Amino acid sequence: MTAIPQERRVVTAIPGPKSVELQARRLAAVAAGVGSTLPVFTARAGGGIIEDVDGNRLIDFGSGIAVTSVGASAEAVVRRASAQLADFTHTCFMVTPYEGYVEVCEQLAELTPGDHAKKSALFNSGAEAVENAVKIARAYTKRTAVVVFDHGYHGRTNLTMGMTAKNMPYKQGFGPFAPEVYRVPVAYGYRWPTGAENAGAEASAQAIDEITKQIGADNVAAIVIEPVLGEGGFIEPAKGFLPAIARFAKDNGIVFVADEIQSGFCRTGQWFACEDEGIVPDLITTAKGIAGGLPLSAVTGRAEIMDAAHSGGLGGTYGGNPVACAGALGAIETMRELDLNGKARRIEEVMKGRLAEMRAKLPNGDIIGDIRGRGAMIAIELVKSGTKDPNPEVAARLAKACHAEGVLVLTCGTYGNVLRFLPPLVIGEDLLTEGLDVIEQAFAGV
Repeated sequence: MTAIPQERRVVTAIPGPKSVELQARRLAAVAAGVGSTLPVFTARAGGGIIEDVDGNRLIDFGSGIAVTSVGASAEAVVRRASAQLADFTHTCFMVTPYEGYVEVCEQLAELTPGDHAKKSALFNSGAEAVENAVKIARAYTKRTAVVVFDHGYHGRTNLTMGMTAKNMPYKQGFGPFAPEVYRVPVAYGYRWPTGAENAGAEASAQAIDEITKQIGADNVAAIVIEPVLGEGGFIEPAKGFLPAIARFAKDNGIVFVADEIQSGFCRTGQWFACEDEGIVPDLITTAKGIAGGLPLSAVTGRAEIMDAAHSGGLGGTYGGNPVACAGALGAIETMRELDLNGKARRIEEVMKGRLAEMRAKLPNGDIIGDIRGRGAMIAIELVKSGTKDPNPEVAARLAKACHAEGVLVLTCGTYGNVLRFLPPLVIGEDLLTEGLDVIEQAFAGV
């Protein structure tokens, strides 16, 4: 495995001629509903670089949507997954089990918050993990209602589409959705009517009031929330909000589920984002960063809750695939050895510092309405100058300008006006700085 030079290189227009040719093939063969942020076709990737088929090297500020935190070809992931491939690719854990699955569950019990007895079940995708967390909570509580939050994202299956807040592109035209899903307010500090300082207390009181009055706490099986809301715009709920909701859940026998699919595994500078306010969830869902790019997800939680489902009630043909489990063990090994929590915190320091400088010195700096996030999960919310009106057009223009110069950035947010940064945690500081230079140049052009 030859290492990819860790330097940005733009040798053709982006996308280049080979990518354009592949895109024509793709349009003829791949369903139109599957979109791509940037139609450059990857040849190889590693560290903080994606190299395309035309030889361009892009600085990666996306990590495959927070997946390749350890890099896209981390040595330990490749080594362990390759060894497993040579032994066997599949038996189905529900038919004949294997040690790798057990070992991943042991690691999850050790790494997730809380010192209570824990068990896990493994699946393929984040949506599957969320769906199974709801199944487990319903089995445990013998209740049906599920509470979710404004701006939340939980997946693309029928149940998780119903749990997801944003209609377009995730839900439009795909209903009807699963019943017994209820949405309540979240403490979105930047947009809270009475100010960020009041958001935690007021939003939690409002959410609890709605649950109590409109649903009835005794009917709620699970409250499911992302400790940092991902697709909704990298919203950190205002301080005090999560502890109040977790306390309410505990007092009312409701299973509190932390959806850490985008925020977990060192992404926010802690193993899990819910640790920031000392939250110990009953169940925690993980995926994305768990296995260095291989498809794996998990539900981990209190042993007595996890054991509530009857034997055979949880599973799936590929869940906890042996090669993906090997990849996860390699990713966790890398996170520990390289102290990727520390790396994430350093990325936050560099990025927030530079973004604040940009806002201060750019003549149009007030279009950066908010700089937020933790660790290597950082975002800027773009607004129309002098207002808080969302500005998705500028977000799209900035992303396009960055792409043309060889920096891959992603947008998100309920209003489509958030530029989000998810660099691999192993990115070199020189690349990080260079990527920020490109972003600053892009701002000068809007």
